[in-house]
Amino acid sequence: MITRHRRSPSFLASLLAALIGLWATPALAWGSYGHRTVATIALKNVAPSTRDRIAALLKAERQLGTPNCRVRSLEDAAVWADCIRADERWRWAYTAPWHFHDIQICGEFDIKQHCANGSCATAQIERNARILADRTLPVAQRLEALAFLTHFVGDIHQPLHGADNHDRGGNGVTASYGIVPARNLHSIWDSALAERAISSASPPLARSYSAAERQELATGEAADWLRESWHVARDFLYPQALAGQPPCSGEKVTAGALTETDIQAAVPIVNDRIERAGLRLARMLDQALS
Repeated sequence: MITRHRRSPSFLASLLAALIGLWATPALAWGSYGHRTVATIALKNVAPSTRDRIAALLKAERQLGTPNCRVRSLEDAAVWADCIRADERWRWAYTAPWHFHDIQICGEFDIKQHCANGSCATAQIERNARILADRTLPVAQRLEALAFLTHFVGDIHQPLHGADNHDRGGNGVTASYGIVPARNLHSIWDSALAERAISSASPPLARSYSAAERQELATGEAADWLRESWHVARDFLYPQALAGQPPCSGEKVTAGALTETDIQAAVPIVNDRIERAGLRLARMLDQALS
C-alpha cells in the first residue's frame, strides 16, 4: 500500500510565497530573451565577413575563464555580462555601473551625469568597440569586449537603463502588471513586457532587414541612444505607470500600475527599442570587424 502524504497548509503557503518571490525578483536589462533577440537581429544583419570574424573570436571562449557563463554564440555573449555578475559577483563587481547611465527625468538631459571615470553604459560601449576593433590585442580580450559591447548596446535601449526618477531606474517602484500585483517597474520592462512584445511581433523582430530599414533605424551613437531612452521614460513610461501621480511633483512615488491597455500601448515601443538595438549593434560590429 502506497501512503500519500498530504501537504500541510503551512508548507503550501511557504511554497506559494517562494514562487511569488521568484516572480517579483527584479531582472536585469531586457532579461535573457530581450538580450538574445538583440544579438540575433544583429547576427542576421551583419556582413558575412563580420559573421565569420565573430565565429573566430568565439573559439577563444575558454580563455575568458568563466566556465559557468559560456560564450558559444553571439546570443550567449549578449547575456554574459549579466551572468558573470550573478555567478562571480566579487570578481566582476566593478562592472555593475557599466550596465546603465541613468539621467534624472526631472530636469534637462545632461549626459555628464553619473558617469565618473567612464563607469556607465555609454562610455563602455565606446571603450569596448575600440578594444574589439584593435587586432593587436589578445583574442580573449577582444572576445570579452564583444560580449560587453553586445550586452551594453541592449542595456542602453531599455528606457529604465537611461532614466531615473529617484527610484533607481524604476527598481524602487512596485507596480501591477495587468492582473499580476506587486511587480517591480524595472523588471516589468526588462522581462514580462519585453517577452510579450517580442513573442507577439509581426513580422518577427529577429529577421534580415532591408537596406532601407537599416538606414532608417541603425542611426546615431551611444549618446543619441541614451537620449532616446531618456525621452521614452520621461514622456511615456513614467507618466503611464504613475498615472495620476506626476513623476516630477516633488513627492517620491513608490507605487504604480500598468493596465492591459497600458501594456498594449507599450508593446510597439518595446519592439522599436529592441529592433533599433539589434540593427545598431550590427552596424557597430561591421565597423569594428570589417
